[in-house]
Amino acid sequence: MVLAVVGVLYVQQGLSYLSTRTQAERQAAIVQRLRGQNDQLSSEQKSLSDPATIVRDARALGMVAPGERPYVITGLPGH
Repeated sequence: MVLAVVGVLYVQQGLSYLSTRTQAERQAAIVQRLRGQNDQLSSEQKSLSDPATIVRDARALGMVAPGERPYVITGLPGH
């Protein structure tokens, strides 16, 4: 009887160990994915902080630098 109880306890501990190990592997995969996203976002932040990128994006929005004269061309065919 005691041997059966000890055997059940070992089985429970083994199942608990496997469950914990599986959970740890899932968490490690999540950490790896988040590290990759963090690297990507850090790179994007550096790019967006670059003055040349800021100027390019502002020009794409139609902004002009101080002292520049903006021109609007109308009447082009197909526009």
